[in-house]
Amino acid sequence: MQKVKLPLTTDPIKNAQRRLDYEGYYSSTQLKRLTESVVNVFSEAQVTLSFFIDPQKLVVMKGHAKVDVELECQRCGESFYQTLDCEFTYSPVSNLDRLEELPEIYEPVELNEFGEIDLIGLIEDEFLLALPIVPKHSSNICKQIESEQIFGELPEELSKKPNPFAVLASLKKD
Repeated sequence: MQKVKLPLTTDPIKNAQRRLDYEGYYSSTQLKRLTESVVNVFSEAQVTLSFFIDPQKLVVMKGHAKVDVELECQRCGESFYQTLDCEFTYSPVSNLDRLEELPEIYEPVELNEFGEIDLIGLIEDEFLLALPIVPKHSSNICKQIESEQIFGELPEELSKKPNPFAVLASLKKD
């Protein structure tokens, strides 16, 4: 397998009939949605794909994708480096009514009007799903001091402030 720039779209049925394997990359400039979601994309997205027909005669695309990104810690605000590493298995469907027939081990991917799948969009979706919900350093590395964090009871100065919802309580009594 030769490492090449991958196509933006592909015909999974023809690829599965030929049992094609791809090993290639997408440049960081092609990953627009991922770039908008992180501080920086450090590397090209390395992708390996295998197309085949399984014993149930279903077309399958199995793959692995990896990219290095920079995220901002939500505790201390400092940037940190993380590798997004994804494994996925898809089976193309042309008709969404046939989703129930698809085994649970395969994710459905819809074919466009030309019988192709949006390969770069699919890979980018996998990266977006791999992003942490709340990016943060591990607690032993993070610069946020634990003593500055408030857990449990509120400090006295915060607990003595008037409740902004007290007005609503008076409306409830009427």
